[in-house]
Amino acid sequence: MQDNIVLRMQGIYKSFPGVQALRNVDFTLRKGEIHALMGENGAGKSTLIKVLTGVYIMDAGEIHIQSGSSGPAGSSGPAGSSGPAGSSGPGRDGLAEVLVPVVNHSPQEAQANGISTVYQEISLCPNLTVAENLFIGREPRKFGLIDWKTINKKADMLLKRLKIPSVSTQQLDDCSIAVQQMIAIARAVDMKCKALILDEPTSSLDDDEVTKLFQLMRQLKEQNVGIIFVTHFLEQVYEVCDRITVLRNGELAGEYEVKDLPRVQLVAKMMGKEFDDLAEIKTSAKSSPDFESETPFIEAAGLGCTGNIKPFDLRVYKGEVVGFTGLLGSGRSELARALYSADKPDSGTLKVRGTEVRFSSPLDAMKKGMAYLPEDRKRDGIIAELSVRENIIIALQAKRGVWKPISRKESENFADKYIALLQIKTAGRETPVKSLSGGNQQKVIIGRWLLTNPEYLILDEPTRGIDIGTKTEIQKLVLKLAHDGVGVAFISSEIEEMLRTCTRMAVLRDRQKVGELSGGDLKQEIIMRTIAGGEKQNV
Repeated sequence: MQDNIVLRMQGIYKSFPGVQALRNVDFTLRKGEIHALMGENGAGKSTLIKVLTGVYIMDAGEIHIQSGSSGPAGSSGPAGSSGPAGSSGPGRDGLAEVLVPVVNHSPQEAQANGISTVYQEISLCPNLTVAENLFIGREPRKFGLIDWKTINKKADMLLKRLKIPSVSTQQLDDCSIAVQQMIAIARAVDMKCKALILDEPTSSLDDDEVTKLFQLMRQLKEQNVGIIFVTHFLEQVYEVCDRITVLRNGELAGEYEVKDLPRVQLVAKMMGKEFDDLAEIKTSAKSSPDFESETPFIEAAGLGCTGNIKPFDLRVYKGEVVGFTGLLGSGRSELARALYSADKPDSGTLKVRGTEVRFSSPLDAMKKGMAYLPEDRKRDGIIAELSVRENIIIALQAKRGVWKPISRKESENFADKYIALLQIKTAGRETPVKSLSGGNQQKVIIGRWLLTNPEYLILDEPTRGIDIGTKTEIQKLVLKLAHDGVGVAFISSEIEEMLRTCTRMAVLRDRQKVGELSGGDLKQEIIMRTIAGGEKQNV
């Protein structure tokens, strides 16, 4: 119903050089609802939020927000100008409320128009008190001086009203992350926000903290605040949200009431798959051998890292490809990082070749025969200013140590070997790696790890952002490595790619391993149902 609409975005387009980030996207937020914004990596969620909050200016489209009849919500356009606007009934001040057009040119302008955002990384001042953070920039004054007594009194009243477990004089840095999130929300609410955007607010919270945050969100819902909840956690969406908008590849995949969209269908919408036309893809990998009589190369028992991945059990044998599958944010990368000690586990045990180990750093894992190609090759992979040769040899040099330097001749031979083996397209071994295409940069990183002669290789999104030909080459390489006795962990957002390469899959959801599939269960429909989980009655 139009009466309840607090925010409407219509026909939103936004492009960047070579990329159409948003194409004809609609989004509607209603009073007193918690509305989930869902989508995989690259779906357009962040771009849509940044258009709404004035970080980006849209190329085309309209944004309308609820305002009193006395004038527009902001300075961007007069009430009643082009675009649909409907009466929304009496407002808080007794004035009629209408939808008026706005174009936010900055987050400050969006805030003035009643749109507030609370990010995962809290943008408050940890060295100030709770009250100072709540009223910074808008402190009540008396005789030209800041009225601290009034600030603390107002802060305590606001905290009490919203049931936030803190006091005005407490330093923010002494509060838990969850309470800091709540204080950021309280500040937005006190500034009379109409639309509150919560961008991954639960990513760093434990279960009890999430429960407290949800209690606050429900309170705000009762006060008719519209909440946009950006998250990757399926269970949380079905626990607290009323409506879901799904984006895929920069386009609107659909808007649904939560009660009308089973989890498995949500997964299908996000991934672009429909069960009516799912085709079973035959994997070119051999069926998973029986390893029961062998000692696993990797055996994790109750291994976990608080805030990153819940305790999990996993066995990986040499000569097999084990996939880690799930939606973005499900814990795939976090599980891999825990195995490699890129994030240091704080629970459980890890055995390598049957012997318990405790890695103090990734270098320890490397010395035990492990290798890890990270998801973000530009941030964690390539060293842009170094040459192809230097990027290829750097892991082996670290493994050998500073007292056993690789000679120039040896490094040239290594570089030439992997340039030829992986068909890296480069003008020469001394070419700066930053000048190579993304696919060839990826090959350089793979060459780096192959040079260390690993027994267990973790590949996190090794084919993302590269052409189909290079993807095929990497998939064939993975199968060859397994055939030669290397254990491989393979992470990809593309189920078809996983099915072509993996003989077994660990399924993750909400940063927890929730299943393991092999043999005849390695089918798209079964994988997606396992990812969705939690609703047997609807399947």
